[in-house]
This record gives sequence, structure tokens and C-alpha cells, in this order.
Amino acid sequence: MTATAPAIPQPPPPTRKPRGDILVTAFEPSGDDHAAVLIAELKRRHPDLTIHALGGPKMEAAGAHLIERTGEDAVMGVPTLDKVREHRAINTRIAAWLDANPIAMHIPVDSPAANFPICRLAKKRNITVCHLVAPQVWAWATWRIRKLRRLSDLVLCVLPFEERWFRDRNVNARFVGHPLFTHPLDTEALDAQASDLPTRKPRLALLPGSRPAELSRNFPLLLDSFRRLRQDRPNLEGVVAATTQPVADHLRTLADTTGGWPDRLHIVSGKTDAVLHWADLALVTSGTVTLQVARHRPPMAIVYKSQSPMLYMVLQPLLFATEFFTLPNLIAAREVVPEFVPHFEGHEPLTAAAARLLDDPEAAATQRAELESIVQQFTAHNAATEAADAIEHLLLEPAH
Repeated sequence: MTATAPAIPQPPPPTRKPRGDILVTAFEPSGDDHAAVLIAELKRRHPDLTIHALGGPKMEAAGAHLIERTGEDAVMGVPTLDKVREHRAINTRIAAWLDANPIAMHIPVDSPAANFPICRLAKKRNITVCHLVAPQVWAWATWRIRKLRRLSDLVLCVLPFEERWFRDRNVNARFVGHPLFTHPLDTEALDAQASDLPTRKPRLALLPGSRPAELSRNFPLLLDSFRRLRQDRPNLEGVVAATTQPVADHLRTLADTTGGWPDRLHIVSGKTDAVLHWADLALVTSGTVTLQVARHRPPMAIVYKSQSPMLYMVLQPLLFATEFFTLPNLIAAREVVPEFVPHFEGHEPLTAAAARLLDDPEAAATQRAELESIVQQFTAHNAATEAADAIEHLLLEPAH
């Protein structure tokens, strides 16, 4: 068992005070997560600081005053016409709100399509703009770098390679770490949480994502892979890590329409870290959760099933700028994890990759070592404190 690492020491509150209020805007659940960590740290340092927000429940719980709740129906890819209209209405309301409530800084969190118009409103009012979680302009539609350059005073990056990439293109950027790595893993607590999971081996974790569209496309693929792997490994136990109970209920409904729920496949909600602590292998829908998997070091194979291969073939040369799509491979700048992104076919390639990692201890050990190297790039950083330090540098003035 790995011993629990000591807690990262917290710095004392600074002797300076903010020169104005802050507006934080986040439009996805992941943005709510990222922003909440920063808001809590800023409020710890400056209890009297007023932080307004467009965001979710975690931001509100951290101490932000919610102007509007967002993120409950986030979409990926090209937004629908209704979503475009919704954001235009939000922008109109925010413009009026900014005129009535002067602020010193706007902190947009990822979601460039939703946030860039608000950044533009802020810059027109001479408000400092500090991005938290860099828009992934390095991955696709790289021409957006010009817009980012105009609409930012600082970009706080959560991935190690981003700072250099942005600085090389004359965007002020700083790598602050990732909130996933702010606190060390509590292995004793994880052992307790995983105590009711199956004890037989091998153990396979399935992480299908959280958005309805990605669940519908990817979970049947993961189910097919689990079924095939069990044919040759009757002792195989599987656990689906659902993000919430409604997601778990939706996954059971999906299984009912795609062959039924397999034997020896269990499902839990809200216990992703415990499931990863338990697992020997993870099959993962591509996203930030791949870093959460890396933190626990089980080998993984990553998939993201997409629609319309013809559309991808047309757009790929025009939009996409990276060789890899998944975070572990992007950070390593080579394929250390099998990735099938975008994927347009059946379970067979994913199943073959999973079988190799289950049956070849050397391949599994090699990937674990690679994941360790990736994780080490984050562990020297505390995202909350370093982001707060950077914001204070832009925002604070000497106390009187």
C-alpha cells in the first residue's frame, strides 16, 4: 500500500488587498470544478473579496455570488441555434450588468466560444482579463490565437506544454498545475471506499463520460469490449464509474437497449477515484478524466466514438493541429496510451489493446512508468495557490 503523501503547506494570507471585484464565467461542469478551487483559495486569502460568477453549484459553495447558473446543459462541438441564441441573450444581460457593476478582473474558464464575447465586453470596459484553463487553440482552429492575444492579459495553463506554446506566439501565459493534483491521494480512505467492490482479478474499470451524447455513443462500445474480454477471462470483474446517480440510471437504460447488462459488471456513482484505486485496467472515454486515471496509474486504453467519418476527413486538415487527441499522449508528445480518437467502428481495436495490457505484464508496467513521468510534471505545482498568486500580481494593491 502506498503511504499517504503529506499535505501541501498553505501560504499565509498576503498583506495586500484586491483593488476591485472579480467576475468568473464558466459554462461546463469541468469549468465549475476548476473555478471553485480558485474561488475558495481567493476567499481564504481575502474573505471580503466579492466574486461574482456565471457558473455552477461548486463555485457558489466556494464563495462566489452567482449571477446566473450555467453548465447544466453544456454541449460539445458546434453549438445548436438555440444554444447560440441563449448565449447572445446572456451576453446582452452581462453587458448591462457590467455597466451597473464595475469590476477589476474577468476570469473566463475554458469554453472559448461562450467566453470570448464576454472577454470582448470586459476589454471594452478596460477590465483585466485572466483566462483560467487555456482555450485549446493549440489543438484545433489555431487561428483563434489572434483573438486570444487580443482578449487576454494572462492565460493560466493547466497542462505543462501550454505555457511554452502560448509564449512562443506572444501570449502571456503561466503553467500553474491542475486542480486534480492539488491534494495527495488518501489511500486509506480509498481502500475503505473500495472495500465493497469485487475482490477477484483481473479488475476492469469503465469510464464512459458524463454528457448524454458521449454516453450514447461510447458506453455501448465499452459494454461490447467488456463482454468480449470476459469470454476469454471468466474471472474478469468490471465496475462502471458513473459521475452521478442520474448518469448511472441513464447507463442502465442504454444497456437495456444494447444487449442487456452483462454479468459481473457493477456500477457505482460518485466514486471514480475509489474505482481507479481498485482497477487493474481502465477503458476510458477521452477527456480530463484520463489525467485522473493517470494519477492512480492503472494502464488504460482511450476511445471517443464520433459520428460522420466523412465530415472528419474533410475537416481534419483544416481544423486539427495535433498528432494526438488524448491528454496523456499530448503531454508525453508520443503515444504512451492506446488511443482510438476519433473512432468510427466497433469495439475490436479497443478490445485488442485492452487484452494486451491485461495479458502482457511488461506492456502494463511500461505504461505505468510512462504515466508516472506524466504525473510528476504536475505534483510540484499547486493549481489553487499558483493561480491565486498570479491573479494577486495583476489585481492587488498595497494595503493602507
